[in-house]
Amino acid sequence: MKLKRVVVTGLGALTPIGNNLQEYWNGLVNGVSGAGPITHFDASKFKTQFACELKNFEVTDFINRKDARKMDKFTQYAMVAADEAILDSGLDLDKEDKDKIGVIWGAGIGGLETFQEEVLNFAAGDGSPRFNPFFIPKMIADIAPGYISIKYGLRGPNFTTVAACASSANAMIDALNYIRLGYANVIVSGGSEAAVTIAGVGGFNAMFALSTRNDDPKTASRPFDQDRDGFVLGEGAGCIILEEYEHAINRGATIYAELVGGGLSADAHHITAPHPEGLGAINVMKNCLENAGLKPEDVDAINMHGTSTPLGDIAESKAIKAVFGDHAYNININSTKSMTGHLLGAAGAVEAIASILAIKNGIVPPTINHFTDDDHIDNKLNFTFNKAQKRDVKVALSNTFGFGGHNACLLFKKFES
Repeated sequence: MKLKRVVVTGLGALTPIGNNLQEYWNGLVNGVSGAGPITHFDASKFKTQFACELKNFEVTDFINRKDARKMDKFTQYAMVAADEAILDSGLDLDKEDKDKIGVIWGAGIGGLETFQEEVLNFAAGDGSPRFNPFFIPKMIADIAPGYISIKYGLRGPNFTTVAACASSANAMIDALNYIRLGYANVIVSGGSEAAVTIAGVGGFNAMFALSTRNDDPKTASRPFDQDRDGFVLGEGAGCIILEEYEHAINRGATIYAELVGGGLSADAHHITAPHPEGLGAINVMKNCLENAGLKPEDVDAINMHGTSTPLGDIAESKAIKAVFGDHAYNININSTKSMTGHLLGAAGAVEAIASILAIKNGIVPPTINHFTDDDHIDNKLNFTFNKAQKRDVKVALSNTFGFGGHNACLLFKKFES
């Protein structure tokens, strides 16, 4: 069976450095940090008192108040990003077979704030079980694609992938395969997360996972820097419209890039720590290249998982050298988490968009906040430190790894008819 080609025809982004696609891209190429003091709750007693929150975002600018109250923030964010991507795609849904359009979404946690609020309200009460009737529908991780499908009447495959921080990359790989095999013409795919909450920050603090650089939040996310001390929690959503090639051509769609491969692997090592030699990362990149039918030397740019954690950055850097050999020194490597923070289940989608736009615009966004080389990382690699670099990017790879040892990798290629 000949597999169908899959192209990208629409993008939507809601991030800590921009509330739409163009703002997000401008923030990336200009090296803007999205970090600042937490405003969602009083974090004064927490070890970490900052995050990468959305800026100047009012949900009622996009969703009416009545409907918004029925949604957790992660679903609100998903709706906003999906709306932008569908509009950007130019799809005329009234002319489409909606049985062949699906929504495959990623969320690592789902409605954490909703869960937190309901439990705290119960604990503060008289013991009577008075729960909001929307508690369960707001909280469950699969509700975001459900809302998207209901709004647009999309009756194709509809589900959520949950693989911690690899969730939305997994969603896009599933979408790729559903279209390749002819089960859908179009998939609305991506991910969203809204974990800047008491439970989110408190939980990650308890794991010693977050940076505690409260005196200088904007430089706290510093992947590959010797003085990195953990990741910065982010929130938001990214959406990518994936479409079967012939379907896109026949309707005259504008094509950003082609999604040519996806890879998956497991570390099988530890629930939170990466394999020290990056074995899972090595396998996932090799699997992705094989799936795409490409060679290591074809890759021009890699958006690393690059969380700014002491162990993760070293392991992933080792993996890149193991997979790409001498060619690794010819690749522009970056971590956009240095600007957006870590969007958990939404990271794969938001970072894939950065890779797609690097191909489209011929610019690789920087890894900001680099001050001191780490002797455990090969600094002859081009990490695109502190300033964007112009480059003709024909092939871009995006890595996303999650707690539990889940690894996902996507390969995008400059579109050629």
